Amino acid sequence: MARPAKDDEREERIDMEIMPDANGKIEQAISWYNYLSDTLEFPFSARCIAQRATSPLELGEKVTVTGMASDEECEHNMLVMIKWKRRQLAIPLTQLEGVNVEEETQQAIEDWHYWVKRGHVL
Repeated sequence: MARPAKDDEREERIDMEIMPDANGKIEQAISWYNYLSDTLEFPFSARCIAQRATSPLELGEKVTVTGMASDEECEHNMLVMIKWKRRQLAIPLTQLEGVNVEEETQQAIEDWHYWVKRGHVL
């Protein structure tokens, strides 16, 4: 995963809007969870952009994202719930890109991808 160039506008949004008072990993996780829960417009269509050993999705596979996983499940990574076959499954948001999504949803997904690609972890 290539580290993106610093994006001053995105950095300011993350620092001032998403995590203005987050002083540790737990507070960062809570801040990201709240931001994504409030900003992503569920349900939305997404495509798998990264395979993971812990996920059954294949590159290019399209899914419907139905919501955030529980806050307990998101303490170390932001997970979203998807419809997969006949079940609900939690997968990392970094594994997905939005398909024809609202502008705010696209920005929120990109904010999370950017933060992770810049080397941050929860």
